[in-house]
Amino acid sequence: MEELAYSLHLGSDKNRKNISRKNGKNNVSGNTSLSNNAIQNARQLSKVDKHNYRKYDNEQELIEIVRGTSSPFEDVKKLYLNEFEEARLEYNSKQTRPSRMIDNYFENISNNEKKDLACEIIIELGDKEYWDTKDEIFKKKMTNVYTKQVDDLELLVPNFKVASAIIHYDETSPHMHIVGVPIKFKNKNGMEKQVGKSDVFTKESLKTLQDKMRTLCIEEFNQEYNLDHSLKQKQKGRNKDIHISDMDNYIQMKKQLEKNNKNLEQSNKKYLELKNSSKEVKDKIDNLKTSKFSKDNYILSKEDKDLFINFINQVETTNKEYDKIQTLSNTLINVDKQLKDNQNKIKTLTENNKALNLRVNTLNDTIREKNKEISKLNSIINDIKSTLNYWKDKFDKLITFLHSKLHIWYDKDDKYIDVVNEMYEDNVLDEEDMKDLDLNKKDDFEK
Repeated sequence: MEELAYSLHLGSDKNRKNISRKNGKNNVSGNTSLSNNAIQNARQLSKVDKHNYRKYDNEQELIEIVRGTSSPFEDVKKLYLNEFEEARLEYNSKQTRPSRMIDNYFENISNNEKKDLACEIIIELGDKEYWDTKDEIFKKKMTNVYTKQVDDLELLVPNFKVASAIIHYDETSPHMHIVGVPIKFKNKNGMEKQVGKSDVFTKESLKTLQDKMRTLCIEEFNQEYNLDHSLKQKQKGRNKDIHISDMDNYIQMKKQLEKNNKNLEQSNKKYLELKNSSKEVKDKIDNLKTSKFSKDNYILSKEDKDLFINFINQVETTNKEYDKIQTLSNTLINVDKQLKDNQNKIKTLTENNKALNLRVNTLNDTIREKNKEISKLNSIINDIKSTLNYWKDKFDKLITFLHSKLHIWYDKDDKYIDVVNEMYEDNVLDEEDMKDLDLNKKDDFEK
């Protein structure tokens, strides 16, 4: 089972230094897209546009658009209009001085050095070594994996609105550029709805997001490719995954195996010593004197006999121990291999289960938020209904009052008729109301 590296980078203005750009071009994935700069204004967004859609070398056939169009720049401008125009108009309506009004929020943020116009997130699964062995058909299946990653990102960070998502297949590792706008709500100063990178992406929230996204990504990858790959350990300084070599039972098994290997080495050494001794014994046997009565018989002293017997017994004992330890060693090696395979399967299943739980929990959180919104809207609707019923009752009473005054035939005063006519002219009363008042009968009475 192979282990894949996963990275999720958020653009930062700290990465605009030359050393950061150099590191970006020499990263282990082998692509040049991880210089990872922030998008602080329209000029920088224009550069991102040209880079992401490969407008500088006309190699659009090697990219895949997941969200947005062929112009990330225009996608962001459109998003600004859709997300902030209502808040801009509301804000301007409350201003008494024209100088405080905002004519174009996109340009307003672009000219604000304290805020980023947009954010770019780069996602990559697998490194150069892994993808170098894969063909184009295999690589292109990452489109489905990265498309789900965009959906996951929107689900996990609903306040980050995605404007553009483009996959690059023209570098050694397929990777995706996501350009979007983080939004903060209910602001007391300025527009009620504003751009807010530091509010949406904090150091802690970004770590949590990386953990969740990498868990979902490997699960999506295995489903798409029908594989059982796992994630590599995070680099030092990042949250650490549980690795097979960190598991207690695995470490104990390794120690036991090492112990038996030492015993095996000692037995092997003893075996070699006995083998050398056997040469000496053989020499003694070769030098035995023949019997005077028969050349086929040899004279063996009791001392030599005991020496030979002890040597033979020692050799047999050592060989038995050696065979026993050798068998045990082979068994432990097989057990070690099975344990690794089982732990890898458990790790994959655990990651898949974690991904499913993450989706369920996130969806449950979304449902709870929606239920709160529905409850709030229902409360507003009930208030509106109560207000409507209140004024409807008032209006019905008014119509009844006017109706009673207009149908008193002996009333010589036409002031109520004048009031009704004015209300009709001002669209307070309509044709149906006039029919209800039945002014024709009143006219007949007056005649």
